[in-house]
Amino acid sequence: MSRWSHQLSCRLPWRRNAGLHFTGDYTTWEGALKDATGYDSPAILAKTRDAVLKVKRGEAAYERDSVLFDKVEHSFPLLAGLLRGALRQKGELRVLDFGGALGSTYFQCREFLAPVSKLVWCIVEQPAQVACGKSDLESQELRFFSSVEECLAACQPNLLLLSSVLQYLPAPYETLRELVQRRIPHLIIDRTAFLEGGGERLTVQHVPPSIYRASYPAWFLSESKLQGIIQEAGYRLLADFPAADVGSPPGARAHCKGFTYELAARG
Repeated sequence: MSRWSHQLSCRLPWRRNAGLHFTGDYTTWEGALKDATGYDSPAILAKTRDAVLKVKRGEAAYERDSVLFDKVEHSFPLLAGLLRGALRQKGELRVLDFGGALGSTYFQCREFLAPVSKLVWCIVEQPAQVACGKSDLESQELRFFSSVEECLAACQPNLLLLSSVLQYLPAPYETLRELVQRRIPHLIIDRTAFLEGGGERLTVQHVPPSIYRASYPAWFLSESKLQGIIQEAGYRLLADFPAADVGSPPGARAHCKGFTYELAARG
């Protein structure tokens, strides 16, 4: 299993008045982790599983981070990036959804992606999520893997999706650098938190009890540093866009946004 994948899958929507908040200004991941309950509670997986299965059975329209909705909240910049990737790859879209939980984004987007001639959505996640996905959700289109290497060998993805995941990794820039070095032709980053004014900050994110009781380390990243890593790997920016999530650490301001990139042709 990849050294980063044990920290995936807990990606809460930052909605106004939802009770979600951030505390601290930590110098190390270990320090933040000591003040948090952690990611791997069986209750989190159980609630997410129940919600996703309701979506699969048609009992709810959409799920995100275990919260059910009666209407799909489409992200049209995300859909545009996915459809562009499919068009550029002769109608075939093979997504590596890194930290994609139990397929929330897949279920969100699948209706708009129905005209794609071939869709394979591959999720790389923690072992417990992968076991649950394989048991309850896996299909010809939706597949689950415990490592990037396993996914690359089985699916040969042509689009890399990083949605609300980098800020929950112990070493987000290092992980990003490793992923973009795979040179997957298309890259979409969505729902990623950035500290305004430059630099980065490590906090603990507290989940509203109405969702479930949990807290875990969460970064506010440097936008310029992230873009520099991607551009150094040979990608060109096609578009950036604001994300719906909101939230800031104490005494600072932050914003959440996304980006669509394409691997530039080598001269």
